[in-house]
Amino acid sequence: MTMSGVRATALARVGWAGVLLVVPEVVLRAGGPGPVPAAAVTVARVLAARHLVQAAAGALAPTGPVAGLGAVVDTLHAGSCVALAAMSPRWRRAALLDAAVEAGFAAAGWAGSGPPRRG
Repeated sequence: MTMSGVRATALARVGWAGVLLVVPEVVLRAGGPGPVPAAAVTVARVLAARHLVQAAAGALAPTGPVAGLGAVVDTLHAGSCVALAAMSPRWRRAALLDAAVEAGFAAAGWAGSGPPRRG
């Protein structure tokens, strides 16, 4: 992955974190009608903080090992979202939405974990 790719991924991650920090209810309402529990909002904001830390790490140290570690974290997160979707009809849509976002971040991380591309 090029430096511009690392920057683009970091910006996308910051944007997603912003959504989860500022309006987590919008994403969580994808889980269905009804009030969004305060605990779910807290979890979304904690995940947003993780995304901000990960974006900063990737931007400050755009190396293969850092991208690979981030890809592992994103892959595990996507897997946990799929597990939640399988177990909870209430949170299925929100979990699958987050799994898709995490899969995109994981793919970008795996692409950046190899040797740098020229060009």
